[in-house]
Order: sequence, then C-alpha cells, then structure tokens
Amino acid sequence: MAGQKGYRMEPFSFATSSVLDLPVNVRINTLDGHQKPIPYSILLKNAELRHLGSNTNPHFELYVTAQIWADSKPLTVPVQTAYKHFKTARIWNEWLSLPMPYSSLPLNAQLAITVWDLSPIGANDSQFHAIPFGGTTVPLFDKDNTLQKGRQRCRLHRHRAADGLSETSTPWILPPVRGRRGEKTKVETVDERVAEMVRLEALVKKHEMGEIPESKWLDQMVFRKIERLERSILTDTPRRQHDSNGSHTDRLQHADTTNNDQNDEEQFYLHIEFPRFDHPIVFTDTEYPAPPISSMLHSGGSNSEVRLKPPPEVSFGPGINVDGEAFGDGDSGRLIRIYDPEVGMRDNPAESKHRRLIRSHRTGALDRDLKPNAKIRDELNVIMAYGPTHELISDEKDLVWKFRHHLTRDKRALTKFVKSVAWNDQNEARQAVQMLPKWTEIAVDDALELLGPSFTNPAVRAYAVDRLKKSDDDELLVYLLQLVQALKYETIACDTEDSPENDSSLAQFLVTRAANNLMLGNYLHWYLMVECDDYSAEQGPEHRKLFAKVEFDFMTSLNNTPDGPQRRKTLLRQAEFITILTKASREIKTSREDRPGKIERLKKFLADPKNELLHIDPPIPLPLDPSISINGCFPEECSVFKSSMLPLQITLRTTTGAKYPIIFKTGDDLRQDQLVMQIITLMDRLLQKENLDLKLTPYRILATGAFAGALQFIPSSSIAGASAKYKGSLLNYLRANNPDETAPHGVRREAMDTYVKSCAGYCVITYLLGVGDRHLENLLLTPDGHFFHADFGYILGRDPKPFAPLMKLSKEMIDGMGGPQSQQYRQFREHCYTAYTTLRKSANLILNLFALMREANVPDIRIEPDKAVWKVQERMMLDLSEEEAIRHFEALILDSQGAMMPVVIDRLHGLVQHWRA
Repeated sequence: MAGQKGYRMEPFSFATSSVLDLPVNVRINTLDGHQKPIPYSILLKNAELRHLGSNTNPHFELYVTAQIWADSKPLTVPVQTAYKHFKTARIWNEWLSLPMPYSSLPLNAQLAITVWDLSPIGANDSQFHAIPFGGTTVPLFDKDNTLQKGRQRCRLHRHRAADGLSETSTPWILPPVRGRRGEKTKVETVDERVAEMVRLEALVKKHEMGEIPESKWLDQMVFRKIERLERSILTDTPRRQHDSNGSHTDRLQHADTTNNDQNDEEQFYLHIEFPRFDHPIVFTDTEYPAPPISSMLHSGGSNSEVRLKPPPEVSFGPGINVDGEAFGDGDSGRLIRIYDPEVGMRDNPAESKHRRLIRSHRTGALDRDLKPNAKIRDELNVIMAYGPTHELISDEKDLVWKFRHHLTRDKRALTKFVKSVAWNDQNEARQAVQMLPKWTEIAVDDALELLGPSFTNPAVRAYAVDRLKKSDDDELLVYLLQLVQALKYETIACDTEDSPENDSSLAQFLVTRAANNLMLGNYLHWYLMVECDDYSAEQGPEHRKLFAKVEFDFMTSLNNTPDGPQRRKTLLRQAEFITILTKASREIKTSREDRPGKIERLKKFLADPKNELLHIDPPIPLPLDPSISINGCFPEECSVFKSSMLPLQITLRTTTGAKYPIIFKTGDDLRQDQLVMQIITLMDRLLQKENLDLKLTPYRILATGAFAGALQFIPSSSIAGASAKYKGSLLNYLRANNPDETAPHGVRREAMDTYVKSCAGYCVITYLLGVGDRHLENLLLTPDGHFFHADFGYILGRDPKPFAPLMKLSKEMIDGMGGPQSQQYRQFREHCYTAYTTLRKSANLILNLFALMREANVPDIRIEPDKAVWKVQERMMLDLSEEEAIRHFEALILDSQGAMMPVVIDRLHGLVQHWRA
C-alpha cells in the first residue's frame, strides 16, 4: 500500500443507464454489398426466382425491421422503416424509435435487425410476402457494459431473419471458427484487405468522436480511398462455405444445391448508427427494496412460533439450457428453488443490538420520570400528526419508546407507540402490553387502525375491541362492514366447533352485540353470508371457513336470547324471500321478449300466489332495511330497467300500508356500491356533527350474494331526463315542481337550498372517493331538490372514459343554480370549501376504514390493494394547510366547470341511451 500512495486515477465521467428515460433509438443508414446474378440454369429450374424483388432490380425497395430481445425473448414489438424509393444505392437514413426506454434495458439486451425482401409467392419462413433478405443481431452494451454509440458496421447474414437468441446465429461480427474438442482448430485465411478495412473503421470512429485532429483536404482523400477499398472487398469476396444451418439455395428452396457458385458467400453489411451522448452510458441494474420483514411471522411476540414463507421458485425461459437436476419432480432441469436464510431474519442483527442498547431495560424505571424538552416535544408533535399510513423510521420509534410514559396522556400516541414496539422481543412486548391499560381513552379511528393487518398481537387487538364496546349500536352499525372484513386478521379456531371458547375478541364482540340488536344482527348475518357465498379465486377457502364459523357462533348465541329462535326463523324467511326475487330476475334476463314483454312477465310472476310475494304472512323485516316490515307487493307498479343487467323495480307494501320501492338485480357485484354508500353515510354523519347538513340522500344498498343484491329506489329523474323534459334547463324543472314567484329564480327557497347544498356535498364526496363513469344518466334529482349520484361501478380514480375530470360539475348542474354568476352558485362554492375542509379533519377515520377493506373482494380495491388508501389520501391533500386546500378545491371547480370532454361524452351517452330505448 505504501508504494501506491503516489498513484492517482484519472477522472472518468459517466452516466448510468437507469436514469436514462429516453426511448431506444437506432438509425438505419445504408446497405452495402454485391449481389451475384443467378445463373440461367437455376432460373430454368426455379422460374419464380425472377419475381423476387432483389433479383428484379439491384436497387429494389427493401425495408428494415428492428426489435429488442433479451434472454431469448422479445421485449418489444418490431418497428420498421417507411417506404423508400432507391435510385443508385440502398440508403434509408431513418431513425427508428423502439417502445422501451434505456433505463429498462437488461445487460444482455440485443437489437435484432432484419432486412426484408418481397416475393409474390412467399416462402416457408416468410411473413406473408416478405422474405428475409438478411439479418443481424447487435448487442446494445459492449463487453465493458457500456452502451453502444455512434456508427456500426454489421455483417448481414443472407436469407436469415435476425433471431435475437442468447446464442444467436446471426451475430453482427462473425466469431473466429473453432474446431471441436479433441480436434485441431481450423485456421481461416484472413484477407489482408478485410483486416485493413477493420483498422480503418476503428480510426474513422475515433475521428468522428474528435479523438483524431481534423484535416479537411486530407480527410476527403482518405474517405474516397476507404470507399474504393470497401467496394473492392464487397465485389471480390473470398470463398466461404455456409454453415450447416442452411446454404443460400437451401434458404431460398429454389436453387441447385450442387452449384458451386451459389455456395460462395455474398457479403452484405448494414450500416447503422446509435445516438451519441455527452458521457459514456454504463449499465446499472435496478436496486430492488429489501425483502419484507414480515417473512417471519411471530404469534403474540413469541419467538417459538415461526411460520416461514416457502422458498421462491425460479423458472428458466425458453431457449435456455439447464445442466444438472433441479429440486422437485417432473420438471427436472427446468425449475430451481432458492432459499436464503438471511431472508427469514426479522431484524438486522446490528440494528437489533442497537435497539436493545437504546432501550435498555435497566433504565426502564427511570423512563417513567423522563420529560421531553421543548425541541423533543416539537419532534414528538410532528410524529403524533402522522397519518395512519405513515411508517416510522428507527429513530422515531426509539424516541416514542423513550418517552412512552409521558405520551400515555396523548390519545393520538397509542398507535405510534404500538408501531414502535419490537414485538419479537419478549421483554419489550410484555412491557408494552402492561402499558396499554394506562393509556388515555383513544378515538374510534385509532381503534379501527389497531384492528388492521399490521397489528397481530392479540392483546393490542383486544384493547381496540374494548374501545369499540363503548360505542353505541348506531355508531357500530356504520363501521360494521369494515369490522367483518377485520375478522380476516384475527386468530379464529375454525376446526374446533365444539369448543366454547373463541380466540378472537373481535368475533366474540360482534356476535354478542348482534345477538342483542335486531339491526346489527340482520346486517351481520347478510355480510357474513355474502362472504361465504364468494367462491371467486380472490376469496380463499380459509376465509370462507372463517366466516362460516362466525355465522355458526352467531346462530348459537342467538338461540340463547329470549326471542332468538324466532329471529333465526325470520332470517330464514328473509333468505327465502331473496331466493324468490333471484328466480324472478333470472327468468326475466333469460327470456327473449322485448322490454314491455319482460315487464308483463314480471307482473304475472309477482301476482302468482305460488311465489308468495303478493301476500307475505306473517310480515318479515326487509333485509335491506330491517326497521321496515313488509307484508306483500304491488305487482301493477313493478317495472324492468333498460340497462344491461335488467334490474327489477318492485314496489313492496309495508305493514303500515305505505309503499317501499326497491331495485333488485342479479349478475352484478353490489359490494362496491355498498361500500361507497356506507362511506357516504359516514361522511353525512361527520358533516352533521359540525352542524353542516348538506341534504345528502344515502339510500340503502345490501349485497345479498356475491352477484346479487337490493337497492332502495328513490323516485327521481336523471339530469338528462329532467333537462330534456324542461327544454334543457334544470331550473325550469325545479321551478315547475317548486314554484314561488317571490323567491329568486321563481323556485321555493327550501328547494333551491336543498339543491345547492346537495350538489356541493356530492361534488366533494365523489371527488374524494374518485367516483368515475359520471354522466347525466346517473346524476339524479328529486322533485323537492335533492341531488344525488347512483351507480358506483368505478371508484378510486378509475374511469372508462378518456380525459374524465376529477370532479363532475356539469353545465346543467350550474344552470340549475341560476348560472355561474348567481348568488346560489357562490353559495355552492362556499359549501364545497366547508365540506372539503371538514372531511379532511376526519381523514384518519376514513383512511382506516379503507385500510380494513384492503383484502375485501371489492373490484376497484382488488386491482391495487396496497394503493387504495393512498388514492383517497392523495385527494385529501393532507400536506396542505386549510387555506391552501381551499385554493386547491377552487381550482378543481374551475377545471371541472370548463372541461369540454365530459360534454362530448354526455352527448354520446345520450345517443346510446336513446338508441336503446
């Protein structure tokens, strides 16, 4: 080392390929070579050769395709040059852009370039009438892992398409010929002119890169000399036999294989050019994050119970030979299994030791008296303000643990404290569990967070359930849908049905409360039955078994209540009622009648005494709304909607003689609509707690099966229908139903106030939930001014229509307020700002509810479960102040108000609906 002290490396500037987000480009320049004329004797035997494009004209219009390959697989579709008419030489001078960025290229990426000829009769290896004139395969990185740049001279393999395989048969530079093992190496005679040409090409590249000084008069003479030398090499090539893969005549399948002239190699070279960059581009692989620490799961913080993930399996791609045997049977040589013992480690040993030193239990008694100074108090306040999705770093966890006794007075701190505990450390876990009862009472949103998948300790989950026990039945009903999904994260003994004990405190809590409350029991029963009915690939059998066990416990507990047997019979009769409606829906859908015929068939079905829908005796609570008891229906008032699923509109008769219309449909999963309506109901409660009644209409939705369900029908008109009926104006619709000449715009003040507030409420809520597919047919308006949305098939930012706005605010909606200059429109905007800022204050509760639905089989959550919470959080703009959030929403209103694409889509949708009618 002492002798190297004076050594100093020269600076080398380079860029990495991972940051180069430009598409791969290659320029196809020229094709050089001499094509020998086909002897007349061959043309006599194969007359069709006269029609081959390159044989008819030495400057026939060939075209070139390029495609990226790696690991013997194509990575992109091929791109090709445009049509070019050649006069004296085949010169394209065209840049091709391939659909892959440099940052995504693997190290072994190759560019397969094929020059295509044309023939009217085709051939065995042709693509329609295109026959390979020749192909070449160029690696995109050289032996030093540096991206190729500048001009390249590629050997073209005649009559072969570039294959792009790892062991390609069409290399751009011919490798030296070697003999087999045990034989003497074959010696190939090297033409001195070819060697001189290779040397000159290397010097030309250096000249282009500026490494050789420029001398114009001398350079022109040298370039002309090089051109003459290249022409002489191409027109007078040495004899070289084709390899065994096929001769010139074999590839064409027309020529005479005994003809010696045709066994002479026709040398063609394709000149291409890669982009030049200011610095060399060196390949860098993508750095993937470390394996998740959840690869070892500990039950209750004990190190004795460990469940390892199965070792990962690695398959080899096509065209890759594997020597030796692999693990497993059957596919020996094609599949290997990799196991790294370090992947199973939950903690880094160094970090674990550091944590134990920082959290030394010998100072545990002193921690009770620790008080943070002003600086640390500010740091703790920042940590307490983190949302439920925020991950704490190691230093933040240590800080929370250090001042845990001080933080017991802050209800926001419990979830952060639980995240800071190393639950695999038995002593630390024991201390944490002992501190839980000392904590001040936490909010409901924090209790819901503790029931999520990240918290597996039974004591922590039991503490969260104890907090929920203090909620009344009405509040619990709002969260019931998520609490049923949280059962997936509980430890429930499904195999011991005779055991009186259940390991899940949450399951026991839900069963007990539902057995003592009609509303809770009704909805818990149907939520569980839907999950048991879900046999899709996304719902595992272990979950179906879990929900079936909870349903069994609920029925057992129900029997122990005074009116339990009668309630069990009622639930059974509800199931029979749903079964009859399902039968009616399927008959209507399978019949080939037109819509009037289907409506008539439905009326006859409902009126038939055998179906027991005309008179229901004794009455039963409606599954959709158990507070309503029904005793029959009105067949003459039923109908069939004209949408694709053909939902049924059925008017039920309540025990008070009132009418209760519902919509029943099969073939559609209503769980997503049910979730959205539950969140709307929750948001309505949150707004009303702040004395902000936005006149929302949270109608009831209940999924009764994986592909069936019922909805409460609200008599209303679509915006499209109301506008069309009243000369394109919602204001005329409101004025006709609520006339008042003394009020502004001639509309009764209460109706206009209801319309303005409900428009504001639904604009904010549908924006936060990312509701898509908004058109004038699923925006509804009641005669008294209640505006609301229907059909929530697209949420969380998904939309089947292009360029959809983030919020639906149509021209018709604004006209109903009196126009953009009216006082009512200004009130609408104020209500929007107030509602948006109010709901942002309850962000933790809303986000935790979505977090509990991550593994629910809801279509738009199932697409990206890990991003569902993030998509809602992103629209809340929690990093902005209240004033900045109002400005953000103001800009959102302006963008939605001036968007033109929704107007076009609404017109097209209206035409489609008119055609269907």
